[in-house]
Amino acid sequence: MLNILSAFIGLVTLILMIPAVFPLLGALNWILVPIALLGALVGLMSSKKGGQNFCLLVAAFGALRLFLGGGLI
Repeated sequence: MLNILSAFIGLVTLILMIPAVFPLLGALNWILVPIALLGALVGLMSSKKGGQNFCLLVAAFGALRLFLGGGLI
């Protein structure tokens, strides 16, 4: 059950990251990366690791976007 919850958190975060790809909305990733990491923490408590890995991938994508934008844009 926790794996499904973790995957759901990752999916919602990924959907919310779509507008954060556009210029001047990249600061939204400062909110979404910790949410994805929270989903990975929920997935850590599960015996299966699919949701956890998905959340870590989403968090890495958001962190990469922050890195490329200089942390602000």
